Amino acid sequence: MNDYVLLTDSSADLTDELVRELDIQVLPLSFTMGDKTYKNWPDNREMEPGAFYRSLREGGLATTSAVNVGDYTDALTPYLEAGKDVLVLAFSSGLSATCHSARIAAGDLMEQFPGRTVAVVDTLCASLGQGLLVWYAARMRQAGKSLEEVRDWTEANKLRLCHWFTVDDLMFLKRGGRISPATAVLGTMLSIKPVMHVDDEGHLIKVGTARGRGASLKALVDHMAETAENPGEQTVFISHGDCLADAQKVAADVKTRFGVKQVVINHVGPVIGAHSGPGTVALFFLGSKR
Repeated sequence: MNDYVLLTDSSADLTDELVRELDIQVLPLSFTMGDKTYKNWPDNREMEPGAFYRSLREGGLATTSAVNVGDYTDALTPYLEAGKDVLVLAFSSGLSATCHSARIAAGDLMEQFPGRTVAVVDTLCASLGQGLLVWYAARMRQAGKSLEEVRDWTEANKLRLCHWFTVDDLMFLKRGGRISPATAVLGTMLSIKPVMHVDDEGHLIKVGTARGRGASLKALVDHMAETAENPGEQTVFISHGDCLADAQKVAADVKTRFGVKQVVINHVGPVIGAHSGPGTVALFFLGSKR
């Protein structure tokens, strides 16, 4: 039986087209700019990515909010009332309380609806890394795999979902406390760009640097060369902070170097973008390890 609901949150940064094509339910996280709070829907109905990043470039600040227990309860209840089970693939617990909220809501609801299942997977992923894991799960569901089979596959493979990021403006990492003010100033003067990834505990960490924008973009692809398994047979995801040309450059590079045939590109959403800023580029693929 594969008639179950696949639900994630908007930090997965999936395109609205993929959400509809794969029948994925998405709960929006919230972000606040100025005195107004917006929900981050896949179709960007409340704020377009261009407007979000334009505000950041003009000095605006954004704060983000996790999906809370009540949001999950409200979203899950109609499916359970309709007799359906739900598989939740949640934003990394290393970056957000969203997964914790999902687990609390799932426990409460399974007491209210005995015989129904709400399974929650802590993806330990972010942005389109989470999106790529959800994409694999949705494809498995389309192929007739059960909720339990998809849950077990995602648990077994989530730490093979490689995330490699670089940012263009170090001041956003400084604001989030990820680098020191002195490092941000010196790095900006020397055009040093950090190279980061999401580790096995789901945290976004700095692992290296590159001198200049071109070198930092190349470093992402170099890391893919180190761990990717059968890259020519994979679908690769790339997200960007309002710098499409750079994302397309990375896409062209992975196609040339590895024979990758399909690349999906979308914006880094406000949940990560508020902390990484405009000019972020991130590359996601399956590898032997993160």
